[in-house]
Amino acid sequence: MIPMEQVLIKPVLTEKIQNLSDKINKYGFVVSLESSKADIKHAVEKKFKVNVETVHVINVKGKTKRMSTRRGMTNGRRSDTKKAIVTLQKEQKIDFFAGK
Repeated sequence: MIPMEQVLIKPVLTEKIQNLSDKINKYGFVVSLESSKADIKHAVEKKFKVNVETVHVINVKGKTKRMSTRRGMTNGRRSDTKKAIVTLQKEQKIDFFAGK
């Protein structure tokens, strides 16, 4: 089990996620690769003081990239990421843009 501070990396703020959060109360986060669904649920509930119904996890594999440089072609790879879609209970919201 990893510390709660390291589970959530950043929120996903895309147009698709914004539509889901407005209509059916779902929010997206980029999370650490080692975190489980229980860890994610615990971290969101503790940080934002809301009740989580479900957690869906998406593992995204890193792309392979090729770049042309003066010394020839070089190969590289983007890192793997993990995303979580969290569904909150009705009448609860997370406001990412509110000032503290």
